[in-house]
Amino acid sequence: MLSPMAGRIPEKFIDDLLARVDIVDVIQERVPLKKAGRDWSARCPFHDERSPSFTVSPAKQFYHCFGCGAHGSAIGFLMNYDRLEFPDAVEELAGRVGLKVPYEGGREAPREDSTDLYKLLDAAAAFYRRQLEASDRASAYFEGRGLDASTLARFNLGFAPDAWDALKNALGTNAQRIALLEKAGMLTSGERGSKYDRFRNRVMFPILDRRGRTIAFGGRIIPSDRPDRESREAGIPARTSRQDAAPKEASDKAEGPKYLNSPETPLFHKGRELFGLWQVREAHAKIPRLIVVEGYMDVISLHQFGVPQAVATLGTATTRDHAEILFRQCADVYFCFDGDRAGRQAAWRAVESVLPRMRDGRQALFLFLPDGEDPDTLVRKEGLAGFEQRLREATPLGEFFFAELGKDVNLGSLDGRARLAERARPLLAQIPDGAFRDLMLAELDKSTGVRVQVAAPPSDVPSKPRGAKPAQRSLVRAAITLLVQRPALALALEPPWSFAGLRQPGIPLLVELIALCRARANLTTGALLEHFAEREEAKALQKLAVVDFPGGESEARAEFVDAIAQLERQTAQQRLDDLTRKQAQGPLSDEEKQELRALLAGKAARS
Repeated sequence: MLSPMAGRIPEKFIDDLLARVDIVDVIQERVPLKKAGRDWSARCPFHDERSPSFTVSPAKQFYHCFGCGAHGSAIGFLMNYDRLEFPDAVEELAGRVGLKVPYEGGREAPREDSTDLYKLLDAAAAFYRRQLEASDRASAYFEGRGLDASTLARFNLGFAPDAWDALKNALGTNAQRIALLEKAGMLTSGERGSKYDRFRNRVMFPILDRRGRTIAFGGRIIPSDRPDRESREAGIPARTSRQDAAPKEASDKAEGPKYLNSPETPLFHKGRELFGLWQVREAHAKIPRLIVVEGYMDVISLHQFGVPQAVATLGTATTRDHAEILFRQCADVYFCFDGDRAGRQAAWRAVESVLPRMRDGRQALFLFLPDGEDPDTLVRKEGLAGFEQRLREATPLGEFFFAELGKDVNLGSLDGRARLAERARPLLAQIPDGAFRDLMLAELDKSTGVRVQVAAPPSDVPSKPRGAKPAQRSLVRAAITLLVQRPALALALEPPWSFAGLRQPGIPLLVELIALCRARANLTTGALLEHFAEREEAKALQKLAVVDFPGGESEARAEFVDAIAQLERQTAQQRLDDLTRKQAQGPLSDEEKQELRALLAGKAARS
């Protein structure tokens, strides 16, 4: 869970930050919580459920879902819910309590640049917005597409003027800012090294991250002397001259593709971003559904016509990252594609991406549009009611899955049914264990007569093996559990700890935990788990963090001290056994004889 940059932030600062921030306040701003005894509860924001299984503990500063296994500190919650990187989550929390994040050895350049990049891209969006207001041609394009003033403002639409250095001159006031513009993907270089604006003569669509910050742009070209059909219908006048001359090495280049996106940058990774998601989240306290379309104007028109749940991938197929982000927002996702061959291929790629995310309660549906239509034209032609009716008739994932796999298969033959079963097997194996997986396997059985057995995919929530005997009480496990839930208990012990030499599983971890908790006085459960986030012990500690302990603070302290005392007695017995065995094999040294006598005397005193 920790970013590679996490090591640059001192752990003591993380402890102090998590001690000052109340996880209940952080989560309650995003998820409605209800008081449940000493804790708070809600329906989990990371999976669909009817009854609350998501718990937030103010005492432990830790959240946990007993349904899907999601868990962590306030930092982990922001990383999972807001999809932030570790340093960004720390910065977000630090800003809440007025702390400045220290970076060991000085802040690294990529992180320093990120702050400036966000500011620069927001400034670029403001520049393009002003240029739109000053351009009759660009304004005519959006008017022709039927967009009203509130929609233009909601999506912060703009215009990149027909000049090779308009943005560069406006924002590149020094060499450092020019370098940042290039790093942000706003400038490109010619063959002779000269730098000029990447976006020219294009209406501009800012791409926002899940915090509403500009991270990239998409631009749609406005044709020059030969307006296309779409521009003629919009009443856009043709250009008669260029605003200024092009650089020599670029002057002969074509105007470029119809749509142009920013390149991959430190802030923008198109396989993990969705255009319009920020606007969807702004429009809904709880998102009822998401509709995935292919174009900027499809998203914008649907929002304007009363479907403010539309998002778009950015010139790429639906990825697994996209699927994860979509289902974290809501349980029902509609994929809207052209009905032609390319559209059905895009839909199948979406199927492959969402199958591993299809936990119970989630739905993926597919809407295929009539020839020559896209969501933009369709919602204008049929209105909101017509588009909603098409959504109600969308094809469920299961139906599309078997129709697509079996379209060239003769189910009347043994070979055909075997082929379908073999095609489906590896795909169905990716579905998480649950009712949907069982029903898909049953449907395959019904279609082919083949009872396909597939191994369950790995789960983050381990299940107890059937018929397994209850685990016996372990003193080490009990001590670790109490320490994870109440780190301050470590202050009840004074070194040295004789049980450190006990040959039992978990002893090294217990010793490490005691030392950690004593060294970091403000440590909470959430902060402790953050410390172990990338260690192999993390999952075990996360389970222990939610083990129910019925007593209060005094009972916990008494049980912890007793467990340690018993471990020390076991250590003494282990040493006594070692010396007894050694004495049977040969003479002991004087020191060992003295130690043996002391151990025997101690055992007799305890008896």
